[in-house]
Amino acid sequence: MSIDKREGAFDSGEGRQLAEAALRTISLSTAKSSGEQFFRQLVKELALALDVKYVIAGRLVTLEDESPGKDSDAPQATNEGIQTLAVWAGEDWMPNIRYSLRGTPCANVTSQDMCFHPCGVQQDYPHDHLLTEMGAQSYIGMPMVGSEGKTLGILVALDTREISEGKRLLALSLLSIFAARSAVELQHQDHVAGLEAHVKARTEELSSATRRLVEQEKLAALGGFVAGFAHEINTPIGIAVTAASGMEEFARSLKRKLNGEKVSRIELQALADNLESGANLVNSNLSRAAGLISSFKMLAVDQANEEESRLDLRDYLRQLIVAHQPVLRSAHTEVQLDAPEPLRVTMAAGLFSQIISNLIVNTLTHAFDEPLERSLEELQDLKEEENNLALPQRRIDIALHAEGGQLHLHFGDNGRGVSPTVARRLFEPYFTTRRGQGGTGLGLHIVNSLCQRMGGSISIDPHHQPGLGFLIELPLRP
Repeated sequence: MSIDKREGAFDSGEGRQLAEAALRTISLSTAKSSGEQFFRQLVKELALALDVKYVIAGRLVTLEDESPGKDSDAPQATNEGIQTLAVWAGEDWMPNIRYSLRGTPCANVTSQDMCFHPCGVQQDYPHDHLLTEMGAQSYIGMPMVGSEGKTLGILVALDTREISEGKRLLALSLLSIFAARSAVELQHQDHVAGLEAHVKARTEELSSATRRLVEQEKLAALGGFVAGFAHEINTPIGIAVTAASGMEEFARSLKRKLNGEKVSRIELQALADNLESGANLVNSNLSRAAGLISSFKMLAVDQANEEESRLDLRDYLRQLIVAHQPVLRSAHTEVQLDAPEPLRVTMAAGLFSQIISNLIVNTLTHAFDEPLERSLEELQDLKEEENNLALPQRRIDIALHAEGGQLHLHFGDNGRGVSPTVARRLFEPYFTTRRGQGGTGLGLHIVNSLCQRMGGSISIDPHHQPGLGFLIELPLRP
C-alpha cells in the first residue's frame, strides 16, 4: 500500500484511515511470521506503506575496531555497530551487512533519541558512506527497546527523496509500533538461543558424564574379573607350589639314600614314583594356570581393540566363557554353548567380547532373586535333613548360527525374568531396577550401543521361558 504523497495528507481523516489500513496490512502479513521471515516481511511491508526505497531492521552488536591494523600489536578496542536482520531496497531484499555506528544517524537512534532528517542527511553525516552508496536524502529511525529499557536494535526508513511532514507522522507511528514488536521478537530469539545454548551445554555435560560412567562400568566389570581371576589362579598355583615343595623333599631324601651305604631298589622306586607324581601335579596345575592367564589376556586385550580380525566364533566364545569362569563359578552359574559347527568369520572381536561380557555380568547381577551364598547355605542345611533335595541350577544358554550374512545369537538365562514394563525400558540409559544398590543402568545400554556400532541390533526374546532372553543380530563377512 502506498500513501498519499500530498503535503499534510496524514493530518486529514483520510490520512488516518490510510494509516490504520497500513497498520492492519502489516500486522496481518507479519502475524504468523517469526525469526528471519518476520523481519524480511516487515521491512518490505513498511517500505510499501511509507512509499520509501529503503527500510532496515538491524540488531545492535559489538564490533572489533580494526584501526590499529591486523599486524599491529596494539590491543583492539571495541565499538558498537549494527548487524542488519533484513534490508528492503526498492525491488528486492539486499544481502545483510554489518557496519559501525560511528558517524551515522543510527548512533542517535540507538541512544533512544529522536532522529528525523527530512532532507540533506548526507550533508549532516558526511562520513557515513552507506548513505552515499544508497543515495539517501531523508532518514527516520526508531530504536527497538527491550523490556528492561535497553536498546536491542533499530528500525529505519530511508528514501532518495525528501520526506514530507505528513509522511513523517505516519512513519513515526508505524515505526514506533513495529519497533516494539521487533524488540519482542529479538528478545524471543535471544531467549530461544539461550535455551538452546543451555540445552547444548547440559547435553554435553550429560554425554561427558555418560562416557565417564561407561568407562567406570567397564573398569568395574574388569575389576570383578581381576578379583575372580586372582582367586581362581591361586588354586592351581598353590597346588603347584605345594607339589614342588614335596618334590624338593623327595629329591633331598633321594640324595641322602644315594649317599648312604645301602639303598634298596624298592626305596628308589618309591621316591621316583613320588617325584613323577609331584612333577605331573606341578605340570597339570601350571598348565591350568597358563590356560586361565591366556583366556584372561585374550579378553583384556580384545576388549581394548576394535579392529576386525579373522576368528572361529565357536572357539572364541569358548575362550570367553573360560575367561569368565572365576565369576561364573563364584556365582554357581553354568554356561551352555550351542554352536555345533566351526564358524570362521571376520568381525570386531573386541566389540563382540564386550557384548558377551556385559551380558554375562548383567545376568549374574540381576537374573536371580536371592543372594546365592545365602540360598546355598540354607539349601545345604536342608540337604543334610533330606538327601534327595536338589540344589537349584543357575544356567546361561548361548546359541548361535549364521544365515544370510548375519550372525544370529541367542543369550538367555533361567532366572526370574522381568515384567513387560521393565522389558520395554531395558536398553534405556540410566534405567535400573537396582537404584540405590550400585546399579548405574548402563549395562544393557552399553550392549545396545555396541551392537549398533557393529551394524547390528539386540532385542528381547518374547518367547524365552523361564528367565530373560536376548536376540542379537550382527553382520558377518565370511
